[in-house]
Amino acid sequence: MIRTGEPVGPAARRGGAGGVRAGVGAAAYGPGPGGAFYSRRTVREPQGGSPVAKPLIGVTTYLERARWGVWDMPAALLSARYPRFVREGGGLVVMLPPDAPEEAAAVVARLDGLLVAGGADVEPARYGAAPDPRTGPPARERDAWELALIGAALDAGTPLLGVCRGMQLLNVALGGTLTQHLDGHMGEVGVMGRHVVKPVPGTRYEALVPEAAEVPAYHHQAVDRLGAGLVVSAYAEDGTVEAVEPDGSAWVLGVQWHPEMGGDPRLARGLVTAARG
Repeated sequence: MIRTGEPVGPAARRGGAGGVRAGVGAAAYGPGPGGAFYSRRTVREPQGGSPVAKPLIGVTTYLERARWGVWDMPAALLSARYPRFVREGGGLVVMLPPDAPEEAAAVVARLDGLLVAGGADVEPARYGAAPDPRTGPPARERDAWELALIGAALDAGTPLLGVCRGMQLLNVALGGTLTQHLDGHMGEVGVMGRHVVKPVPGTRYEALVPEAAEVPAYHHQAVDRLGAGLVVSAYAEDGTVEAVEPDGSAWVLGVQWHPEMGGDPRLARGLVTAARG
């Protein structure tokens, strides 16, 4: 049982003198049976075991017009594969639909880890380029929100995984650029392709996935010039940059493919393990 004011969970372990990370305190608790307070991020092991803290991982979402039941309106959308992926890694998920960029630091302060999901092409103006005719329409609200989240996570040292567009945004956030179109790289519309990626020895990615692996992918853009402090940690057989990470101790990783669509939980486990602190 956890009483009000007792620091618990991964965020508390990364906190300061008081044991609670900035932005995570009494508001992180809720009333339970008999008036006792429990952390919303604390679950019990099966068969009545002791409390086990599961890291809270924020996952960004689409903001699209959608129809369901009798409704037709804008909706925050996220493939169910992302929450499943994080759960397989041992984490809890909270969705992060586009919001005011100035709120990003406060949101990140409540998280143990961040996953920036795939989606639309990044607006070329974000990296100082004119749009290629084959570049998709911009998602400006999402770009602004997710770039702010990435910046806040980097500043706070919050573990971060960028998937597809998320990797590209990580690169852009650090001053890098993108190749706006790769001829013949994306196959049938709406169907994930598969190709092999090879890890670079000595990288964080290689420590998680040491072998060449076939991965599911769906993209027509890629990293061009690397952002400040980033190194390549995996390549495709054609030389396309497939994973990037900072040359340092922070747990930050971007991958160009969609690990949530495959059956390999190692990247999710890596993120969640880092989020535990």
